[in-house]
Amino acid sequence: MFRRQWLQLGIGGLIGGSFTELLRLRDLHAAELPSGKKPSSCILIWMDGGPTHLETFDLKPEAPSEIRGEFQPIETNVSGIRICEYMPKLAQIADKYAIVRSVCHNQGNHGAGNHYMMTGAPPRIPVGCGAFVSFHPSMGSVAAKERPAPHGLPGYFSMPSMSRSGGPNFLGAKYAPFVVSNDPNSKNFRVRDVELPGGINDLRFQSRRDLRQLTDRLPRFEDPATADPVSAVDQYYEQGYELITTPAAQKAFDIDSEPDALREAYGRNSFGQRALLARRLVEAGVPFVTINDGGWDHHSNLFDALRKRLPTWDQTVAALISDLDSRGLLETTMVIALGEFGRTPKISTLAGETKPGRDHWANAMSILFAGGGTPGGQVIGATDRLGHSAVQRVLSPENFVSTVYHKMGIDPDKVYYTPAGRPAHLVSDPSPISELM
Repeated sequence: MFRRQWLQLGIGGLIGGSFTELLRLRDLHAAELPSGKKPSSCILIWMDGGPTHLETFDLKPEAPSEIRGEFQPIETNVSGIRICEYMPKLAQIADKYAIVRSVCHNQGNHGAGNHYMMTGAPPRIPVGCGAFVSFHPSMGSVAAKERPAPHGLPGYFSMPSMSRSGGPNFLGAKYAPFVVSNDPNSKNFRVRDVELPGGINDLRFQSRRDLRQLTDRLPRFEDPATADPVSAVDQYYEQGYELITTPAAQKAFDIDSEPDALREAYGRNSFGQRALLARRLVEAGVPFVTINDGGWDHHSNLFDALRKRLPTWDQTVAALISDLDSRGLLETTMVIALGEFGRTPKISTLAGETKPGRDHWANAMSILFAGGGTPGGQVIGATDRLGHSAVQRVLSPENFVSTVYHKMGIDPDKVYYTPAGRPAHLVSDPSPISELM
């Protein structure tokens, strides 16, 4: 116990204690690739809170006023596909993405819905709406385990925080995301712990590393059932050394090297610059990046909030897709935007509120899916005339997650084993959405 306490107190002085929270090692096990195709990377735009399908990608202009809301659909560059009037830039490139309108499930609160869509596995027990749930590894953690990343770079990033169910569960802390909490839109953006701490030069840094290696000759307590945290610290530090000493890692975060015009195209705001940084990371070889984009839980003030938000969101997502396409990266990079569920068809006003909104609704939702070889210019599935339920090509979260895994060269039918030896399928139904393949 004394040694463990000494490490907890002392190792932070070597190169920065937050490595134990932010870093994990990649596993260099490469997945088998279907049909010899190059595996795709994934940029997941997680719209935390549950975005309304009725004001984004599945408007119902013919429905009664208490259903259709205040927004109008506009035509896109693909005949027959219409989306919200506040997303004109995405309307101009509808041939580059697909819209899935028929994924649904039975988990109508944030914690459970988040877990289901992030993992492809429903929660095993009821959970609270605000819970951070982890019963199964997230897509990002599985990608970090199954897909190689370049030397010095983690395989899974999340910005500016980890989503509620974005963790590794039984895979262990080394497959948790590297969290970039700093704002890349800030003037002096830097990623914490990717540079040497102030006052420590290269020689001093190496000396401290040598000192730690001497202490590492002490015996390790290895119990697979308990996952010794001291060993996890060792792995984090090794990743930390690689990040600090690898030029490719330093270069990936150098967002200031991007032309001003491109940064403006993405939007000079936190969300826009995180999307640009995500592109830089997949360009450097990172297989999975999540942008945790919160604030979509509009129980009230729905229409005023979206009039302000949707145009900038539209600008960023359209710029990301177009930029990847212009660089020849869209074919091997998925861009996916979704949340945990959709919103109720009927507009309501909360007690004490004056501006209406929509509540949680898991019977219907919309997903934007671009890249990774996805045929664009199509709509998959449909909801009924009121946007109440998926009625055509009804799909599950398992189908969605299996699609992502297939495109990444990961077998969704693979069986993992927990530290206790219990088998766990990645996805219970490994069938992908065929129209996206």
